[in-house]
Amino acid sequence: MSKDAGERVLALAKSTLTFADVDDTGRTTHDDSWLQKHVDHVLDLELVDPDAIRSAGLKVAVDAVNSSGGLAVPLLLKALHVEVVPVHCDPTGHFAHNPEPLPKHLVDLTEAVTAQSCDLGISVDPDVDRLCFVSEDGSFFGEEYTLVAMADHVLAHTPGPTVSNLSSTRALREVSARHGCTYTAAAVGEVNVVAQMREVGAILGGEGNGGVIYPTSHAGRDALVGIGLFLTLLVSKGMTCSALRATYPDFSMVKDKMDLPPVDVDKALAALQAEVKDAEVNDVDGVKFDLEHGWVHLRKSNTEPIIRIYAEGPSPEEAQALVDRFKGDLKRHLASLEGPQA
Repeated sequence: MSKDAGERVLALAKSTLTFADVDDTGRTTHDDSWLQKHVDHVLDLELVDPDAIRSAGLKVAVDAVNSSGGLAVPLLLKALHVEVVPVHCDPTGHFAHNPEPLPKHLVDLTEAVTAQSCDLGISVDPDVDRLCFVSEDGSFFGEEYTLVAMADHVLAHTPGPTVSNLSSTRALREVSARHGCTYTAAAVGEVNVVAQMREVGAILGGEGNGGVIYPTSHAGRDALVGIGLFLTLLVSKGMTCSALRATYPDFSMVKDKMDLPPVDVDKALAALQAEVKDAEVNDVDGVKFDLEHGWVHLRKSNTEPIIRIYAEGPSPEEAQALVDRFKGDLKRHLASLEGPQA
């Protein structure tokens, strides 16, 4: 939902309108076939090759954090004749670990991949819109690189613009350029990415958290669509998962935050923006500084008195150095607005 639509809903909720009792409105129907219908839809996508996947004899471990993905992902994989090693696939709703698909939360998946000699591991979040992979050697493919791999596959067959949010990896821009395609950054949030995709006619988009938006299917993040595209790419390349990952630009990201004093933060950001001369600046959502060998994105939280500082560079050390530089400069500008201390 867009910001304008959300504000409209809140205004209606606060208004004096009398709403109908939900118990007396409409009717209830039951249809348990929609999950299978969506799996069939994924199999029918032009850039998903079920026959190639079926002939590859893949073995895949799946961590669905005991949520709905425990039903959906195995159903898709079994339709593709993939041997499934289930990890936390009981859809009880009792999460076996923190559902954020990060390496520190995917220890069980990583162990299953290596112990069971799987070709890869698949992790999805509770509502199956975020997707990340573990390679056959137990290394983390990287949730930022889920969308990068999709772009490599999709753009090779259907060139067109790509979109991700400002806090996503630069690797998508570089892989898009490899295919002669343009890249555009959008404000953070799925609704903003989709709006930007529609504006530029993007063939693919998403966010660096493992969310893939393939409008040929529908305009929303969908891990099942992503799985179909990724497995098709993997078998068409004839590579291991780790070898595929090695074909993409390798960047490291650092995510930090800092508390904000009760001053005009926008004024401090404007002062910082004015003094930085070695970067291209995008201020559509906070302020992002694009430098030659990396970037920094500073964005105020909408719910807390903090600012998030994300940076990416060729190595963890270089990304951290960017965070330290811009965090220090911002603190200096904020302190100047606080005035002399009593």
